[in-house]
This record gives sequence, C-alpha cells and structure tokens, in this order.
Amino acid sequence: MSLETIRVSPGFENYLPQEYYDLVRDSQFTKPRKVSEMGSFKEVIEEHPMCAGCAMTLFIRTMYVALPSVENTVFIGTAGCGRLVLTQGAAPFIYGNYGDTNAVASGLKRGLGIRFQDTPKDVIVAAGDGGLADIGFSMVMHSWFRKEKFTTVMLDNEVYGNTGGQESGMTQKGMVLKMAPNGKKFEKMDMIGLAKTAGVAYIARVVPTNPARVASAIQKAVLIAREIGPTYVQAYTSCNIEYAIPTPKVMDDAREVEKARYGFQEYFTDEAKEYWTRIESEKRQVKGPATEEE
Repeated sequence: MSLETIRVSPGFENYLPQEYYDLVRDSQFTKPRKVSEMGSFKEVIEEHPMCAGCAMTLFIRTMYVALPSVENTVFIGTAGCGRLVLTQGAAPFIYGNYGDTNAVASGLKRGLGIRFQDTPKDVIVAAGDGGLADIGFSMVMHSWFRKEKFTTVMLDNEVYGNTGGQESGMTQKGMVLKMAPNGKKFEKMDMIGLAKTAGVAYIARVVPTNPARVASAIQKAVLIAREIGPTYVQAYTSCNIEYAIPTPKVMDDAREVEKARYGFQEYFTDEAKEYWTRIESEKRQVKGPATEEE
C-alpha cells in the first residue's frame, strides 16, 4: 500500500485534524495489515451509526482490513444498513439507486480500466440481500453473465432490516417477521448455485465468526476479479434487531447458524484456481524458504 492518495500537501501539516494524521502515520495505507492486528492501528472504518452488536459492522470492518489496495478500491452500495458503515470509511463510496448497483459497477470498472491502464482499480459492490437477490437480481445476474471483472459482496441478514422487517428472497422459509406475520412461504434463494450457473470465477460463503477466513475470501475475490472475471462473497450478517438477538449473543447466533446451515464454502472455476495457485506460488518464492528461527 502507499500514501499516494492521502499524502499531506506541503503547507497544510498544521491545519489537518488528528484523525487524518492518524491515517497518514499509522494505518493500512502505510503498510499491509493483518486481521490479528485489528484494534492496534488506525482502521479505515472506526465510527458508524449501526446498532450495537451488529454482525454486519464486524464483517465490513474485516473486509476493509483485507483489501489488497485501499487507495485503489471503490465501493458501490445502495439503500440498506451496509451503506451506513460504508459511507463512513476512508475509501471511495458511490451510492447507486436501489437495484442497479451491479450496472453502475460494470460501467465504473470499464471506465477505470480505460482511465488507469497501468494501475489496477478494484470495484466492490457491497449491498444487502434485498438490493442484490431481490430488487437488484437482474443487474447482478447480467453482470455475472457478461463476466464483468468486479466483486459482489452480499451482506445477507436474511431480512429487510433497514425498512421494518419485510421478508426477502434470502429469508429462511417459515420465518415470522414483523412485516411477514404468517411466515415466509418459499425457500431461501440459492444465490451460490446461481453464481455457479452464471460462471462466476470465485465464490465464497462466510460468517464473521472467523475474521481470518473472511479476510482470505475477500482477498481472493478481489484479486481474482482483477484478472479472471466476476467474484461473489455471501456473508451471513444477522439483523439482531429484527430477529431479536440480544447484543451479547450475536456471535453465538452466528456460530449456531454457521454450524446448522451456513458453513464455509469456497468455489473456483478452473481458470481462477490456476490463477490463484500461481499467485500463491509467487508469494512463496518472494518470501523464500523458512529459516530455523521462523
């Protein structure tokens, strides 16, 4: 990483707020950071208006730390809880109309590729299940079928958490919600299966109980999208308000859901697997053989 984007212009050193100096002096803009270091450096996101204990916030915080290049990443989101966090981060964010995030991302990715031919520009759509599986479904699928080279991240809280508790296509069958009092009558959409059908290069299903795994999935998704094609990460990010999960029990719920029906999944196309294997091999060569001290 570098300070190219956030460097301080000469003459302004005495006028910038401390928060900005923290980013310049001690953040992941200065060097790559590990998930295990979270809390010990100035992170891309720190303050936000989300509900106490929200699992989505932890996921997004981890996603930021995992980015291969913060200064060259643009997020696209829309109405929903996720944008309340993403708009507070020290990374570019574009607010798309509800349902058209993947169409906006397609145009943006192509435009950035023309304008910055020598610098990889990563585009990430991060939106909820309503914005991606319901209202934005056609845009998502067409971006996948067109093999657009960006990452789609579903913040899957299995409900319209931002607008009162309506059921979504990703809500579990039979779930009773404030605005679905008779329970959902249909099965949860298989977005992972649809992604495979559409030929998505890399797919992962994760839960924020394992931040290191989340970070690994995000890094793979972003890097594979640069060269191969569309990637998709589906993350369980429970709405503790609509599902009445006590704040101290949010991670307990996540562990139970992970064990019961949301276990880790990872899928590569043959081309993506070959590409990722090559990247891993190059990393090992750069690092060199382990020493006795290591």
